[in-house]
Amino acid sequence: MIAAMRHLVLVLGDQLNRDSAAFDGFDPAVDVVWMAEERHESLRVPSSRIRTAMFLAAMRHFRDDLRAEGWQVDYQLLADSKGSLAQALDVALRRLRPSGVIWAEPGEWQVRADLLAVLERHGLPPVVREDRHFLCTPERFAAHAAERKQLRMEFFYRQMRREHRVLLDAEGEPEGGEWNFDSENRKSFGKAGPPRLTESAPVAFVPDATTREVLREVAEAFPENPGELASFDWPVTPAEALRALQDFVQHRLANFGDYQDAMWTAEPWLFHSRLSAAMNLKLLNPRVVIAAVEAEYRSGRAPLAAVEGFIRQILGWREYVRGVYWLHMPGYLERNALAADRPLPEFFWTGDTPMRCLADALGQTLRLGYAHHIQRLMVTGLYCLLLGVDPREVHRWYLSVYVDAVEWVELPNTLGMSQYADGGVMASKPYVASGKYIERMSNYCAGCQYRPDRASGDTACPFTTLYWDFLLRHEKTLAANQRMSLQLRNLARLSPAEREAITARATAIRESGVVT
Repeated sequence: MIAAMRHLVLVLGDQLNRDSAAFDGFDPAVDVVWMAEERHESLRVPSSRIRTAMFLAAMRHFRDDLRAEGWQVDYQLLADSKGSLAQALDVALRRLRPSGVIWAEPGEWQVRADLLAVLERHGLPPVVREDRHFLCTPERFAAHAAERKQLRMEFFYRQMRREHRVLLDAEGEPEGGEWNFDSENRKSFGKAGPPRLTESAPVAFVPDATTREVLREVAEAFPENPGELASFDWPVTPAEALRALQDFVQHRLANFGDYQDAMWTAEPWLFHSRLSAAMNLKLLNPRVVIAAVEAEYRSGRAPLAAVEGFIRQILGWREYVRGVYWLHMPGYLERNALAADRPLPEFFWTGDTPMRCLADALGQTLRLGYAHHIQRLMVTGLYCLLLGVDPREVHRWYLSVYVDAVEWVELPNTLGMSQYADGGVMASKPYVASGKYIERMSNYCAGCQYRPDRASGDTACPFTTLYWDFLLRHEKTLAANQRMSLQLRNLARLSPAEREAITARATAIRESGVVT
């Protein structure tokens, strides 16, 4: 170990990019990288074992790469946990006594606050450097927000397209004459089901010795946490992440646009990328992703609607939700615009429900740590919204179960987009629908004991019952939202008897979480 250490460079588990600003000016002769695995990070919410394994495997590979370059890495293993990340840092600072501390801006508000408190006690204010993994800084986003009465992702997205020269023609206008091709990207599979899935199955990564050791330790350390480890095949190095990107653009991107909202029983991957976890740990630079996807359009190998739809998720939504997070934290976490207060149904932790859509989406989530965005928004999230679950409980569940969950991206998507708890910051209206939407976009309803076209009675789909009940309970609040006018006009057509029957059925569902 260095006798007189200059800088201790803090690297968190979701900061595994070699080009991080934290490494600018790093001198292996006098500087040390500090990293720590902490049990608390997997227990403050019962983190999926798949999620924990991906973090730890990626961290250990990153550590080994740095050491191979001759850098000193002070690395705390899971077995040596100190209680929390802050406590681990405190112990490290007492032992190492650096002259200064450098870090790239942390991605989570509470982690940032906890670590700053430790550094303050040691009289070591950090040199905080911009997290240049992202294409928009929190300060840049705040300036964008200050110029508008109401935030909307679409206008931010257009601005980002112009600033970064993405999918623009020679005159600087959007390719194809439109900024957004979302209307073309809402197809269902129909009765025939998904095309050519065998050819498009995502590349799987066989765990090496380092990852196998992580899987063993995680299984032993967190036996009660959700998630199965036997089929773990996620990319945990930059090279694997790049290969996953290449696999996606070659085999699934062309169909992604048409079917990005579609769902099918026992088909978790479909035409999705499986890149979000690698990007969120910063194994994969979003600029590389955007460039690779745009190149497929320029070469004629992928249609514009598919390419634009995917790029919108990266350059639009991903950057937008991060901006919203830092603009509104820490108070954002406490928002509950609809006063939802129900507990999360217990079957969210087991997948044991007679509703086929939820059974499939939950079973897949608990098994693989994965569900695509429509399964999250319009199945699991929709049920919680319609049921009236406390949004903080929904947030904790999403943060727990998904392999790509880090708070800056998960919290706004869950609390804002999915649960409308922020009152319209993230979304212009609550994303509510009846069981008919799920029937249209999937095969989940085939063979299910519930009828998506019925709102009351023993065979009524709980989604449909709760949809109408949601409109009834929040009618006055929603009346001020012009985008809800059509749904409220349909509500007005219900007779008093129909309203009474829906309310009775919904009350029974809310009391038990689901009618069996």
